[in-house]
Amino acid sequence: MVAIKCQYERKFRKPQESATERDLQQFNFTDQTIPSASPAAKAVDSPPPKPKAVEDSIAKQTKKDMSSRSSKPRASDKEVVPTKAPPSLSIPTASEILAQERAELHLFDFPSGSFMLQDRSVTATVSEIGKWQYWLQVSGSDKEWLGQPIISDINPVFNFEYLSFIFNHYTADGSAYSWLLRFQDQGTEERFQEGLMRALWEQLNEMKWTKTTDDDRQYVLDAFQDLTMEDAEDEAKEGEEEEVVEESEDTQRTDDYDTDESADDVVAKPDDGDINSQLAVGYKHDRSFVVRGSKIGVFKHTPNNNLEFSTNISKVETPGGKLFCPKKVMLHAEDTDMILQNENNPNSLYRMDLEYGKVVDEWKVHDDITVKNFLPEKKYAQMTGEQTFLGLSHNALYRIDPRLSGKKMVDSDLKQYTSKTAFSTAATTEKGYIAVASEKGDIRMFDKLGLRAKTSLPALGDPIIGLDVAADGHWVLATCRTYILLIDAMQKEGKNEGKLGFEKAFAKDSKPQPRRLTLKPSHVAQFQYETKAPLSFTPARFNTGVDNKETSIITATGPFIVTWNMKKVLAGKADPYTIKRYEEEVKADDFKYGSDKNVIVALPNEVNMVAKQSFKKPTRESIAATPRASARLRRSEVVNSPY
Repeated sequence: MVAIKCQYERKFRKPQESATERDLQQFNFTDQTIPSASPAAKAVDSPPPKPKAVEDSIAKQTKKDMSSRSSKPRASDKEVVPTKAPPSLSIPTASEILAQERAELHLFDFPSGSFMLQDRSVTATVSEIGKWQYWLQVSGSDKEWLGQPIISDINPVFNFEYLSFIFNHYTADGSAYSWLLRFQDQGTEERFQEGLMRALWEQLNEMKWTKTTDDDRQYVLDAFQDLTMEDAEDEAKEGEEEEVVEESEDTQRTDDYDTDESADDVVAKPDDGDINSQLAVGYKHDRSFVVRGSKIGVFKHTPNNNLEFSTNISKVETPGGKLFCPKKVMLHAEDTDMILQNENNPNSLYRMDLEYGKVVDEWKVHDDITVKNFLPEKKYAQMTGEQTFLGLSHNALYRIDPRLSGKKMVDSDLKQYTSKTAFSTAATTEKGYIAVASEKGDIRMFDKLGLRAKTSLPALGDPIIGLDVAADGHWVLATCRTYILLIDAMQKEGKNEGKLGFEKAFAKDSKPQPRRLTLKPSHVAQFQYETKAPLSFTPARFNTGVDNKETSIITATGPFIVTWNMKKVLAGKADPYTIKRYEEEVKADDFKYGSDKNVIVALPNEVNMVAKQSFKKPTRESIAATPRASARLRRSEVVNSPY
């Protein structure tokens, strides 16, 4: 019971006296067999356990490890060679030791899809080796297992339920391995976590960990651990929640193409030197727009959830006739206009009349303040005739009104900072509350333009490249390169209970606990093993719809689309995401408006609408499976069919 109360205090940061029986029940794991860590004292002399025993032990430890789905040998696998640890790098000279603890060491085995015990007793050391440079070294009694710089790509995940720390390790040739350290008790893991997260945070922020407040440090620690645990009842219900993959007339087949097309319908891969780069999904008229160089393809959403090529805008030109490639686009004024940005003219924006397919206006925003990003006045403003919208520079947030004569910035609605805020992206709610993120990784929440932020959330250190907000403001979704933050903006206690962080400031000691969405380190290692490219998420988005609740999150990395189930994420399920692999890199992706069942995907030379039912749980097979190449493509699937 003491351990259960400690878990409650750690997760909710409240005294155990405030916990009800129901609160404590979620930490009761009496129905589960959780293996204890091997005593460190027995490390050297103990014979290594049999591989099968190790596999079973770690399978229980990770509960839903990939081995439970994919470790059965295939008939074609006559001789499987286990994954071997790569040679360790030479150890640099340490100027300070931040953490040094004993643990078990396990390596993820690609053929079996399981973590395999390598050493029952190792010493894991976190050290400072230079200015804002840090090193992780894992040493056994008779060998050095691994050493690597501490950077965000290690993808750290702490699980206090199983006293484990899982991370990725990269070799000089770009190969990725997934390792697991298992500690003897919670205190040991907490000390190690403090040292490693201090090193990672200082490396990213180039600032000493001790200069931040206790609350900000706890916010960072909470973001890198998995404390939400599922009980036996949730696990039993999980099978009932799974979507059944079915083929129907309403599902577009993207891997198997129609065979009854005439020769006139066959389109070869274009040779214009451009590739698809951006996707804008219409809210009002069931259209999607795909940017390809200085061209824009227009696709109609059919009643049976297919894409049908509608038309193409072959030349995007300024009113003066100068060709340009839009850096960013946004649908506007009931999807009748499109706002475009020209990278070569950062102080202006352009309006395209979609009825004519022509740029008709150039809007000079300001002489000195640039436009780094722009966004709707409210989340669904593009469905209305609203003319104003918001702009963002590296240190300013402002309103743009195209109806003004001369410069289009509304001076009275300018919020500019003298400090180096490094703003990167922003998003709005249905009521017009504003969230602004930065390249430093911090997030500000405003209830009105021109006023100070009501809430400021500290930076984890990684730049935020994408931001989305639930329509009601309850959830904020921030995308970094290797992970996504899901933040609950609703206050649960205190004088502002029931208020959003947009409306009232969070108390200093009650900042929201961020949920860090990422792929399992073992999946990251397999992704990189398959693609030879590092993880790099596209801006994540919620499904959209005026009367729809946010139920899903979508992003992509390389040739993989990834979608998270919100219900599973909030319940702490072990496998809350599914994937779909394509033959080429996914350039842009978004849900069809009004549903989370269909996803629109832009590949370098194709555009598809795909049913979410076709996504699969990540296994060795689904990660490694490369869709067969299609020699024949329909017009509805090629952006520049008539370009």
